[in-house]
Amino acid sequence: MSPQADRAGSVFAALADERRRWIVRELAEEGPLTATQLAARTEVSRQAVGKHLAVLEMAGLVVARRSGREALVELRPGPFSEAEAWMRAIGASWSHRLDALKSLVEGRICTS
Repeated sequence: MSPQADRAGSVFAALADERRRWIVRELAEEGPLTATQLAARTEVSRQAVGKHLAVLEMAGLVVARRSGREALVELRPGPFSEAEAWMRAIGASWSHRLDALKSLVEGRICTS
């Protein structure tokens, strides 16, 4: 497996959870937030938010930087771009295969 596919897999695994997708959306719309601020916007505990943030951080999707006693969490665009590039490459491969199949089928229909 390619390193790009491995990184894309980490992104997809981290985003498989609905709560983590919500966190990503909040950070994308609001900018850097603390775990406490995120927890205040939902019904889950600050500890649960912290666990979700740890998964997102392991996938490289967020980074935390200290701001006093709290850590501000912000998105990192790189892994999202890499996952998107991987999906585009797979899509292009399928498009090429479908185009070849279409040509083959149309060639058979025209010669019949």
